[in-house]
Amino acid sequence: MRIRLYCLSLAVLVGGSFAVQAAELQTTREITIISSAGARALADACSAWAERNKQVVAIAVLDWGGNLIESHAMEGAPMNAIETALLKAKSALRWRRATSETNKLVRSGENLAPTFMNDFPQPGALPVLMKGQVIGAIGVSGADGEKCAQAAIDAVFKGQATSSAR
Repeated sequence: MRIRLYCLSLAVLVGGSFAVQAAELQTTREITIISSAGARALADACSAWAERNKQVVAIAVLDWGGNLIESHAMEGAPMNAIETALLKAKSALRWRRATSETNKLVRSGENLAPTFMNDFPQPGALPVLMKGQVIGAIGVSGADGEKCAQAAIDAVFKGQATSSAR
């Protein structure tokens, strides 16, 4: 799905009058977002991967703005599983990297910001990138979360999206 963002033109005071420099401004921007159907497909693909690997997971899919657009818990998932998946997805989206990478930065002391920003940098979530732009994130609670998320991204986007900005 594509949406168009609009911004107001800026006026600049020039010689006592306002001149709009519209020719120099980019007044719109097209962005790609994960659709509801795409989010559902990610959750289904991750669940299928987990079933094949005899694992139980919960999944949360966010759009580029951090809005929850899909969640799912498999039978047998613990009560806190969806909330955990959501927290992981938010961390992957904010830091634009796998939560396992953020976890390593925190554990090494290289970057402690996630700990005081109320993030949850535990392994299990990946950002979803298309053409270098973050279009969302998928968080998985339980088992091999990042493997499940990567399998879902690969199955749904068939190589058109990646999971790392680095």
